[in-house]
Formats: sequence, C-alpha cells, structure tokens
Amino acid sequence: MTSTASAEPGHCCAAAEPAGGEPGRRIFVGVCGLLFGLSAAATVALHGAMSSMAATPMPGGWTLSMAWAPMCGQTWAGAAASFVGMWAVMMVAMMLPSIAPALWRYRLAVEGSGHATRLTLVAAAAYLLVWTLLGLAVFMLGAALAGLAMQWPPLARAMPALAGLVVLAAGALQFTAWKARLLAGCGHAPAGASVGNMGIAWRHGIRLGLHCIQCCAGATASLAAVGVMDLGVMALATAAISAERLAPAGARIARAVGAAGIGTGAWQAMRGAGLL
Repeated sequence: MTSTASAEPGHCCAAAEPAGGEPGRRIFVGVCGLLFGLSAAATVALHGAMSSMAATPMPGGWTLSMAWAPMCGQTWAGAAASFVGMWAVMMVAMMLPSIAPALWRYRLAVEGSGHATRLTLVAAAAYLLVWTLLGLAVFMLGAALAGLAMQWPPLARAMPALAGLVVLAAGALQFTAWKARLLAGCGHAPAGASVGNMGIAWRHGIRLGLHCIQCCAGATASLAAVGVMDLGVMALATAAISAERLAPAGARIARAVGAAGIGTGAWQAMRGAGLL
C-alpha cells in the first residue's frame, strides 16, 4: 500500500485513533454528530410521510410501497428524484458512523495543505455522490420489478419468497473470502498522505464510496428487499455495518450478521412460499 491519500480504497473504514489535533477532533465529532442527528430525524420524518401514503395490496399478501412508483400527477423523473433524495438522506444516517474515522484521518493527512477542511468536505461529497448514484440504480431496478409484479400476478405472489432469498444470499455473502478481504481492507489506512488538491480529494472520496458499497453489498441488498424505508431494518443495518468495521472483533461480527441473515432469509423464503 502506498502512502498517498488517494491510493488504496481499503482505508475507507479505518478506525485507528489518530494522534494530536484534540480540539479539532472535538469539533469534527460534534459536526458529525449534528449531521447524524439531522439525517436521522429527516429519515424518520420521511418514513412518516411515506407511511401516510396508501400502499397497493399485491397477490402474495404484501403491499407495494409508493416509493417505487410516481404519485398522482408526478412524473417518473420526479419519482426518481424523490427516491434518490430520500436515499441520500438515509445513507448519511446509516454510513456516517463508520466513515467518520476515515474522513478524520484524511483531514489530518492533508493538514499541511492549508485547506484540510475544504479537502475533507470534497472527499465526503464525492463519497456521498457514489452512494446517491447507487440509489438511482436501486430505484430503477425496484421500479422495474414493481411494474412487472403489477402486470404478472405469478411474480407478485413470488415476491415475498424472492425477498427472503435475497436476504439469505446476503447472509451467505458475509462468509465469503471476498467479503473478508474487503473487511480487512477497512481496517488498514496509510501511515501518511501527500498534501492533496481538490482532484485528489475527489478521487479519494470516490474510492471510499466504491469500496464501502462493495463491503455493504449484503446489507444494501437486504434493505432494498425487505423495505427501503423500514426504520427497524435501517437501524439494524446501521448497527451491523458500524460494528463489523469498527469493533476489534469485526470479522466475527460479520459472520454473526451473516448467520442471522441466512436464518431470517430462509424463514422468510419458506413463509413466502407457503411452506410455513
């Protein structure tokens, strides 16, 4: 691994406590705490707004959320924009606890540039952009599946079982060597970094986002399958992502999360298939 801030993406979740900068660290933690609180409150408010909208009952005993379709008088572009905005706010609340240590370490690394705060904000914006673009892809896939389910009753009846299979597969993913490599990369950070510029900071944030999206693939897929605006599922996903990255026993936590996902997914799939 090189010593530049824009090198490997594996330091996206580094939890190592950097030395020095205690007053600045307190300010940074305070700002992160404020952003987390605001995004969490906005997510709860959005959930309340979505819950007040009528969902469409579907064959198979489930309901189709209005998050996947335009509301009355709304265009598809407007529906996509609404979903992506909701997704971005939700991702700030979910990912900030695990990405904040990496952003703080990056800020320390570029302290000598004289623009450390600005560079860190650029990296954070690039990181959020990656997750926002993923939200657009999730909406397109979800809207396509919702449209097919409304037109093809057999698919609609199979959706609860398919959602369970997604959760089961996400749990199994936690035991793979691929996941282990990503998670191990989250625990490493370069010892130092070059004095960056805006372009380097932007690329750094993009790399952080791409690495974290891969590492969170299972949690993201489960969230989309079970309920993208389910507050309980979001809270569990946030806790699991943060714990597996920041806790000393992160690898064991990841496997425990995987076991829970396999069990929950299998139960949901069998229940959806009418076997329970």
